[in-house]
Amino acid sequence: MARITYVEHNGREHVIDVAPGLTVMEGARDNGVPGIEADCGGACACSTCHVYVDAAWVAKLPPKDAMEADMLDFAWQPDPERSRLTCQLKVTPALDGLVVHLPERQI
Repeated sequence: MARITYVEHNGREHVIDVAPGLTVMEGARDNGVPGIEADCGGACACSTCHVYVDAAWVAKLPPKDAMEADMLDFAWQPDPERSRLTCQLKVTPALDGLVVHLPERQI
């Protein structure tokens, strides 16, 4: 399991153990974290699972592929360095301790 902290825009934290093989989005969705809508179900066809990765974690994550980078153009106030789509982040033991911040809203 990897313990992931999802921080709502208002500061409320949800600390969740997510099984390896799932995505960060599935961990949020399956545990009722508000603010991760995941309208496309994880197909990288929307930007409603957008988060800002904690600065300490940016360099530890795999790079964005072209499809994710394109979809982030549709996210609400994307940050060039910290914005990620949680459907594209596969959970591994290396993500234990990951912190992501939810935007004020999803588009």
